[in-house]
Amino acid sequence: MNKTIRRASVFCLLMVLALLVRATWVQGYEAKALADDEHNRRKTIAQYAQPLGDIIVAGSPVTGSKGTTGGDLRYKRTYTQGELYAAVTGYSSQAYGATQLEGVYGDVLDGTDDRLKNPKDLLTGEQATPGNVLTTIDPGVQKAAYEALGDDKGAAVAMDPKTGRILGMVSTPSYDPSKISGTADGDAWKALLDDEDKPLVNRALRQPLAPGSTFKLVVAAAALENGLYGSVDERTDSPDPYTLPNTSTVLRNENASAPCANATLRTALQYSCNNVFAKAAVDLGQDKVKKMADAFGFDTEKLDVPVRAAPSVYPTGMDEAQTALSGIGQFEVTATPLQMAMVTSALANGGELAAPHMVSRVTDGDGTTLEESGDDDRERVVEESTAKQLRSAMVTVVEEGTGANARIPGAEVGGKTGTAQNGVDNSNTPYAWFTSYAKDRESGEEVAVAVIVEDSGSARSEVSGNGLAAPIAQKMMRAALER
Repeated sequence: MNKTIRRASVFCLLMVLALLVRATWVQGYEAKALADDEHNRRKTIAQYAQPLGDIIVAGSPVTGSKGTTGGDLRYKRTYTQGELYAAVTGYSSQAYGATQLEGVYGDVLDGTDDRLKNPKDLLTGEQATPGNVLTTIDPGVQKAAYEALGDDKGAAVAMDPKTGRILGMVSTPSYDPSKISGTADGDAWKALLDDEDKPLVNRALRQPLAPGSTFKLVVAAAALENGLYGSVDERTDSPDPYTLPNTSTVLRNENASAPCANATLRTALQYSCNNVFAKAAVDLGQDKVKKMADAFGFDTEKLDVPVRAAPSVYPTGMDEAQTALSGIGQFEVTATPLQMAMVTSALANGGELAAPHMVSRVTDGDGTTLEESGDDDRERVVEESTAKQLRSAMVTVVEEGTGANARIPGAEVGGKTGTAQNGVDNSNTPYAWFTSYAKDRESGEEVAVAVIVEDSGSARSEVSGNGLAAPIAQKMMRAALER
């Protein structure tokens, strides 16, 4: 054979082998990545080739699907009471992807999850019947929170302290996911993005803000757990007013006539005495306060419910003056409503924190369980005696102190108000917080809640946790106890 022809033949053979190796690599190792690539149109076509599975609340779907006309996407997502449940479902959009439960369980809801497929489907690659996601949301609690928040900008979370089941989760202003579920909803999408109130942000999970005086519960727990004070009724060493260490800045109390000088923890929670908790944080030191905060869930990078919550933060590297401010939930302390509901939930549950979750089961199209969220996943945060004392002090807050608007006849209600500074030198309207628990004295039914009102349109002088947030919490707790 001619040398030139032989060399050309060998070269061609090598090229063929290279193509075979590359094709094998693509099919064997890169197939899934290519199939899952967001720019792969086939993935979107497959996703909307059949009606999607449903997200279910109390046995009824709050989602649906409807056929489309024209184009290659046969179905699109619909929502029942979309604005009411948007903070739970998120959206599934043909153009803009999916969020919240729609995003977390997208493969189950569109039928591409391998767990839905029988052996034949796995071999042929055919799409299976979609599955469903069953939530822990109670429609009565959800509706109570949504209606009570109304036109306010804010968020609310309700939990079952014993199980960690999230009974309600609302973020306002909300939006209707149905209006952005198709491919021709650009104007609605742009309006949501341009809205300065950010309705697409789930404030209950994804927007940590200064918790203000609600954080005093964490400091009080640290003071009892570390033996700084023996009980909530032991007098503290707390001058009033209190000068921040190594500064000339005087920290005063909102109520100048309140009996805050050397007040007990019970009285300090009742009147929300800044001097007591700022001094306690300094006496404990930031490391002990942080350890307590982290036990309640602060600084958790991967808090999945199953939607991932933004971390709530207790800062490090502070000087003593900054540590004092952290003790009243200011400086760089931030928390989500979910986090503050977790604090109250642990105290209501005897010091044990049940892992928060808003999905009970995921099933295939026939109702067979694919995964289940346990209600017995819990960790001890504080001793039972500490939780009992703090519950007693929180009841005093509601019965005799700053949380009177949370009272419910026939129920034990304990809470803590908070008014958090906002903006440089507190130049913006403060945030109004309230976190609480309620227990029905007859049925034993329990609930823990946290509410933040970022902006209600009220005058600055009218902003308070008791005035704005506590009535919302009261309506949510009442709805939960009536389940």
